[in-house]
Amino acid sequence: MMNVFDILQERGYIAQTTHEEEIRELLGKESVTFYIGFDPTADSLHVGHFIAMMFMAHMQRGGHRPIALVGGGTAMIGDPSGRTDMRQMLTKEKIEHNVSCIKEQLGKFIDFSNDRALIVNNADWLLDLNYVDFLREVGTHFSVNRMLTAECFKQRLEKGLSFLEFNYMLMQGYDFYVLNEKYGCKMQLGGNDQWSNMIAGMELIRRKTGKQAYAMTCTLLTNSEGNKMGKTAKGAVWLDPEKTSPYEFYQYWRNVDDAEVNQCLRLLTFIPMDEVKRLSALEGAEINEAKKALAFEVTKLVHGEEEARKAEEASAALFGSGGDLESMPTTELERSTFIEGIGILNLLTQVGLTKSNGEARRLITQGGISIDDNQINDPSTIITLNDFQDDKLIVRKGKKVYHQIKLV
Repeated sequence: MMNVFDILQERGYIAQTTHEEEIRELLGKESVTFYIGFDPTADSLHVGHFIAMMFMAHMQRGGHRPIALVGGGTAMIGDPSGRTDMRQMLTKEKIEHNVSCIKEQLGKFIDFSNDRALIVNNADWLLDLNYVDFLREVGTHFSVNRMLTAECFKQRLEKGLSFLEFNYMLMQGYDFYVLNEKYGCKMQLGGNDQWSNMIAGMELIRRKTGKQAYAMTCTLLTNSEGNKMGKTAKGAVWLDPEKTSPYEFYQYWRNVDDAEVNQCLRLLTFIPMDEVKRLSALEGAEINEAKKALAFEVTKLVHGEEEARKAEEASAALFGSGGDLESMPTTELERSTFIEGIGILNLLTQVGLTKSNGEARRLITQGGISIDDNQINDPSTIITLNDFQDDKLIVRKGKKVYHQIKLV
């Protein structure tokens, strides 16, 4: 059986490790208990959490035991990592509600039967801590000078870092220590932005017990511009079907840029790597085959095969050649208009989808325009005869407005 470390490395998950060779050897010779933390700042996880859940799922398939740590206690403080401002303070009741919602979503990715995985809430040990005892038992092992060099704090010092948030690193480090003592948890996994907090927990275990622990971070899911994926003009892409419908979820992945297909297939599906390489090598119109495979597989993982099939069929009905398009608003334009091409801004205004080129430009920059299920991101795009299939193309504005353009 292939070492899960090699699988993770081949698929591009691993960003940093504390002890690469030791971790690979450890994962190859025993079942390792590891954890990933999820702070319940909302009542649903979103695409940003998806890669961490896949990280866990690969590890479990490799014979290792996940602990999904839901941060009911740390959410009372708020993680300053990756933030330029202080997080909103949540009530205890709101946090408890969010925790229950997140537990249900995690169950779609991780097998919790027969003690194969655990869900624990750090509120169970953090909320009843005596502060003076905590400072004496834990705070004494942390150097303020060293903490201030951590990336998660450095970017906040200029605008102001509250003492409340300054405690977060101690609390996350203590989480790792508690899980190590209670469940034999040897490894923490997480996003690359959590590196400083993970090292802090590893060091706390070493100082208090003398035992070796490990940390491994996963790649953040980013687009070709280096920005985090999972945002639309409407907001975050949620895993909760009430917040982002299975169809909208499917369409998000169906419309990713060509340059992002390979990364998404590797990190967000279980498609074998040989097939990932084949799909990623497709070019031109054929890349749509890869995007359809990506959209179906990701939607199936999150919403189940039935919902994925429905989303696929709905998309095909709108954009496939066999769909019934008779009731769709249609504009007929002369073929000669597209011989040299027409700018997308002019086209949107000409067919009545926008009132002005300025409105058209704003919609495009917000990700609100697609042609034949491919999102348009460049306002200077020129539409030519090559963009038509069977003398027609379909423009979508937002999520629900469709317009067919026919050549005459």
